[in-house]
Amino acid sequence: MILSRKYAAIQSSLSSLSVLNQKVNYFTKVSAFGHKIRKSPSHLSYCRSYSTMKETSKILSELRNLMKNLPNGIGTISAYIVPSEDAHQSEYICEADERRSFISGFNGSKGAAVITQSEALLWTDGRYYQQARSQMDNNWTLMKEGLADTPTIGAWLAKNLKKGEQIGCDGNLLSSLAWSQMHVEVQRNENVLRSIDDNLIDRIWLDRPKRTSNPIITLTTEMTGATINEKIGKIRGEMTEKGADVLVVTALDEVAWLLNMRGSDIEYNPVFFAYVIVTLDTIYLFLDQAKLPSNATEHFEQNQVKIELLNYDGIRDKLTALAQPSSSRVWISSSSSYALTALIPLNNLIQEITPICKMKAVKTTIEAQGMIDCHIRDGVALCQYFAWLENALELGEYVDEISGATKLEEFRKKQDKFMGLSFATISGSGPNGSIIHYHPEESTKRQITKSEIYLCDSGAQYLDGTTDVTRTWHFGTPTAHQKECFTRVLKGQINMGTAVFPNKSKGNTLDTLARKYLWDVGLDYGHGTGHGVGHFLNVHEGPMAIHYRYFADDPGLQKNMFVSNEPGYYEDGEFGIRIEDIVQIVGAETKGNFKGIGALTFRTITMCPIQTKLIDRELMTATEKLHLNAYHKTVYDTLAPLMWNVGDTFTVAWLKKETEPI
Repeated sequence: MILSRKYAAIQSSLSSLSVLNQKVNYFTKVSAFGHKIRKSPSHLSYCRSYSTMKETSKILSELRNLMKNLPNGIGTISAYIVPSEDAHQSEYICEADERRSFISGFNGSKGAAVITQSEALLWTDGRYYQQARSQMDNNWTLMKEGLADTPTIGAWLAKNLKKGEQIGCDGNLLSSLAWSQMHVEVQRNENVLRSIDDNLIDRIWLDRPKRTSNPIITLTTEMTGATINEKIGKIRGEMTEKGADVLVVTALDEVAWLLNMRGSDIEYNPVFFAYVIVTLDTIYLFLDQAKLPSNATEHFEQNQVKIELLNYDGIRDKLTALAQPSSSRVWISSSSSYALTALIPLNNLIQEITPICKMKAVKTTIEAQGMIDCHIRDGVALCQYFAWLENALELGEYVDEISGATKLEEFRKKQDKFMGLSFATISGSGPNGSIIHYHPEESTKRQITKSEIYLCDSGAQYLDGTTDVTRTWHFGTPTAHQKECFTRVLKGQINMGTAVFPNKSKGNTLDTLARKYLWDVGLDYGHGTGHGVGHFLNVHEGPMAIHYRYFADDPGLQKNMFVSNEPGYYEDGEFGIRIEDIVQIVGAETKGNFKGIGALTFRTITMCPIQTKLIDRELMTATEKLHLNAYHKTVYDTLAPLMWNVGDTFTVAWLKKETEPI
C-alpha cells in the first residue's frame, strides 16, 4: 500500500520541529509552513485589495528627486528599473524585498517597473493584466508582455531616452542574463546601464519590513533519497567535466535541496536566505548562523560532509578571492545576479545552468514516492472540502471566497505530514475567477453561489512533497457556453496528459497539445501549460516547463520529473476555468521507441474528481470519455478506502456521485 510506507526520518524531523516550536512557536509564526497573519502597517501600505489603487504621486516624486541627485554624489540617471526579484532572483519574495509592489501598487509575482522623470510603466504578463489595471493609479502605464506590439524594457528605453542618458538598476536584483540582454538593447541608443547597489527604493521606503531570518529544519536521507555527500560527488564530477574549480549556488531552492534542509524565510516556500560555494575540496555556506538548528552539526556529519560556515554578507569577498587566480574557473548560472557575476573575470567565467538545478528536477525514488503519497492525502482534503461546499450551498449557507479557502486549509491541516500551504489559495467566484492569479481579500471577496462558476487553485507543503491542483465547479446550472469552454479545456488537458513523446523533448514542443481544442474556435489562455513542482520545495520549479515560449535552459522532459498540466480559459469580468493536475513523467511502451531515444508519457498523480456536470458530452470523443472514466475510477478506488477508514461516509457518497462514468 502506498500510504502504509513509513519513513523513520519523519520522527527525526518532527523532533527538530519540536525544538523549534519551543523557540518560536513554529507553526503559527513561520510563514512558509502556514498562513502568517500580516498585520504590520508596513505591509498594509503596499499590499492592497485588487479594487483599491495605491496613490503613488508622492513616492514617485521622492524617487525622481533621488534620480536627479544619486546618493553619495555618484551622478544622475534618467530612468530607474525596479525588478520583482530579490538578490537570489526568487519568483516569490519576502515582504522586505517587495520593492516593485511598494513603488507601483501592483503586488503580483511577475513584473518590472520603469520610472523616468515623466513616465512610470509596469511590464507584466497575461496572468496579471486585470490585477495590474485595478491596482495601479493614473501615474502608471501598463505594458502587456506577450503581445506583439509591446516592446521590451530595453527597447522602450532606447527609443524614449536621449542618446547617452544613463539608466540605473540595483545589479543585485537583475539576473546576469537579463542585464546582458538589456545592455545590448540600450546600447543601440548609446545609453548606459549602471548598477547602483544603494537601492533607491530602500531610501524612500521608510517603514520597510525587516528581512526574515527564521529557523531551519533538517531532512534525513530516508526522506530525500540522497545524502549531501552523494549530491556533492555528482556535482564535483560535472565540475571536473566542465573544467570548473568553483560552483556558485544562489537560487534558494537549490541551496535547500543540496543541503537536505528547509526553511521559511519566504512565505509558502520552504527556503532560507543563504548562498553556497562548492570548490573541489570545500563547501562554503553563507547565512545567518543563528537560524541553524541545534542538530546542524549532527546533520552534516550524518551526510558525510564538512561545511565551512560564513556570514551571509561574506559571499562577495569570498567569491572575489576564489575568482581572482588566473587559473580559477568559476561556474555560475546566468540567472544569478549581475552584481555577483560581475565579480568574476570574464576569462574565468563559466555561465550555464547549474548541475543542481537539473538534478533537483529529476526526483529520487524516495522523492517520487513522497510526491505520489502526499497527493493522495491532499486528494482526501480536496474532496472533503468540495463535498462540504456543495452541501453548504444546497442548505443555503453563506460561504465566500475567503471562508471557503479557510475551510479547505482546515481539511488539509488534518492530513499527515502537513506543513502549510504551497501558495495563497486562488479562490475565485464568477468574475474573480477570470483573474488568473487572484487572491481573495476582504474588499474583493465574493459569495460562492450556485449561479456562478467557482475556480479553486490551491496546494500544500508536506514533509514528503508539494501539491498544486485546480478544479472548476458550477453548483447550479451552467450555460451552454460555459460547458463548451470547460469541455474544450478538458479535452486539451486529456490530450496533454495522454501524450507520448521522445525522451528529453522540450516542453515548448508539447504546449499546443493542450490548446488545440480552444484554438479550434479562436480561444486561448495567457499562461503556460505546465511548470515543474519541487519536493517539499517551491511550487514552481525549473528548469523545465511546458510553455509556448522556448527556454534555453530547458534540459528536456525526463523520467521522474513532476510537472503541472493546467490549460484554462478566462472571460474577463465573467468567469475563469482551469483544470490542473500534477503529472509524473514515466516511460511509455511504443513500437519504435524513437530509435532508441526512449518514449515517455505522463502519469497523473492528482487525486480529485473533475466535475462532469460542466461537460458538454457531445464534444467528447469515446476515447476521451474512457480516459476520464478510468481516471475517476482510480480516484474513487484510491480515496474511498481512506475515507471509510476514518468513517467519512459523507465524503464517500459525494465522491461516488462525482466519479460516476459518463
